[in-house]
Amino acid sequence: MNRSVVTTLLPGLLFAASTPAVAGDCLPKVEGAWIRMPPVAMPMMAGFARIENPCSSPAAVVGAESLAFADVSLHETRQEAGISRMREVERLPVAPGKAVELKPGGLHLMLHGPYQPLAAGEKTVITLKLADGRALPVQFEVRKSAP
Repeated sequence: MNRSVVTTLLPGLLFAASTPAVAGDCLPKVEGAWIRMPPVAMPMMAGFARIENPCSSPAAVVGAESLAFADVSLHETRQEAGISRMREVERLPVAPGKAVELKPGGLHLMLHGPYQPLAAGEKTVITLKLADGRALPVQFEVRKSAP
């Protein structure tokens, strides 16, 4: 190979070698995203959706944020000794080819401190933070009941 070809290709090869590969830029898909509107104004709400991983590598949701809420976190409701208990979840893995359901009575997004009242039919964006550093903005619809 002549010198001019090497000096032309070298910068691109160095950049490619220093850039982390991100599973072909494949992202999880989110369907049926909705926020349950409480019957009376409350300082917290809950978000639900189906998160599917069509990618060949595992994915994990490690957080969430929204301009509509002071705080968004992953939670799980469990029945323990006949008592419903909620706990925060730090990592929500989604295996390749699988899906995870965020639904009432189970895994969900806890939405604290809405900055303004939300009405049924309104839409707002909640951004899911992935373990690999990427962000997945998702539009959620406010509803009185599940779709």
